[in-house]
Amino acid sequence: MRKLETSRRIIRLFLALLGLTAQVAGFAFIWFKYYKPMMVAKQLQFWIKGDILLIAIYAVMLILVSRMYGGLRIGYMKPLDVFLSQAISTLGTDLLAYSILSLMYTKLILYVGPIGGLVGGQLLWIAVWTAISHLIYLGLFPPRDLLLVSGDRPDDEIIRKFESRPDKYKICRTMKISEGVKAVTDEIENRYDGLIIWDVPTDQRNELIKYCYGRSIRVYLMPKISDVLVKGTEEMHIFDTPIYLIREYALTVEQRAAKRMIDLICSFLLILITSPIMLITAILIKLGDGGPVLYKQTRCTMGGKEFKILKFRSMRVDAEKDGVARLASKKDDRITPIGRFIRAVRIDELPQLFNILKGEMSFIGPRPERPEIIAKYTESMPEFVFRTKVKAGLAGYAQVYGKYNTTPYDKLKLDLTYIENYTVWLDLKLMLLTLKVLVSPDATEGIEEGSVTAMKKEGKDG
Repeated sequence: MRKLETSRRIIRLFLALLGLTAQVAGFAFIWFKYYKPMMVAKQLQFWIKGDILLIAIYAVMLILVSRMYGGLRIGYMKPLDVFLSQAISTLGTDLLAYSILSLMYTKLILYVGPIGGLVGGQLLWIAVWTAISHLIYLGLFPPRDLLLVSGDRPDDEIIRKFESRPDKYKICRTMKISEGVKAVTDEIENRYDGLIIWDVPTDQRNELIKYCYGRSIRVYLMPKISDVLVKGTEEMHIFDTPIYLIREYALTVEQRAAKRMIDLICSFLLILITSPIMLITAILIKLGDGGPVLYKQTRCTMGGKEFKILKFRSMRVDAEKDGVARLASKKDDRITPIGRFIRAVRIDELPQLFNILKGEMSFIGPRPERPEIIAKYTESMPEFVFRTKVKAGLAGYAQVYGKYNTTPYDKLKLDLTYIENYTVWLDLKLMLLTLKVLVSPDATEGIEEGSVTAMKKEGKDG
């Protein structure tokens, strides 16, 4: 098993280097063919060391941005996700490179023809590279044979998630933990590539984890709330035994100050940049049905404090005339034609920049919920109030790594992961990763008709 995993990593590294090398070679070509002669004409001399340094800087930028967006994760992510991630990484890197070249040329706008041609060629190469890499990886490494062991909770949901990636996983058998730990260990020995643990009581789960760890068997563990909290702890070394500290507060004073500074600067700049888009959107909504442009709704932020969130109206004026709060579903007939478009491209969220400027929200944080929906969730998930330990956000961990129709329990765990592992760098990273969410086709997908909006806790220690 260890040799197989080593082979997987080597193949992924080779494929990643192949993709990146071709892109860097493209940049080197336009540098030597077009931009360097332009610099020389301006009496800017570049020796071979300068050429190597410039190309190396481009390569490092491309690698770092690609790693952040996951554009090199062949075999882990779906081919479309890999393509989108690498395409965004390449566009960002090319924009930075063009800005550097423009500064070197001492002109605000440098001739864009070569860099535009590079972008087109790179996007074509990324599409070809993604398809070929996926076929190579799939041919060399078939799906893993997995055993699923679950508790009392139905396992349909987790089976559906794993079956959405038939190229990576194959659930060969399911078992209930009520059959006993011994029965599970007897079944997994030398028959499976990994074990999925779903909603299993802690004592039995620990036995299975230790058994698999001792035999180098891969484990896919669905964490409980307590697991997420422990993951974000601070390790202490003041005693001669390991101690994990779970703090009573979420963010330090320094972290809150830095977060607020970022919110103020970015919200002000974005309001200026997007004001033409907001003006056009407002006019289209008003011409559409004559109703109000903005939709104001009571939401909750840090500490459960209520505020009025601002959004461009995307639904009919009488969308909730019965007074019942409910999430939008797929093909919801309450959404107007203009509303469907602005929701798809997230323009409807732009007025929340004013909420951020006022300090009611932050750029990154758990999405604010309505008081009545929070009350409904907490009936079966008392831990849902943990999300209010930080200020509500325009986007968050759950939006970047989940989907609109991700279950509330899973969104809660994602939000707590953000809260317990907060850093300023994490905020900046999530703000950049949000760009990928905007172009992901399933990011704005509504919930299925009849889907639950709250879920029972996963066991007594959830």
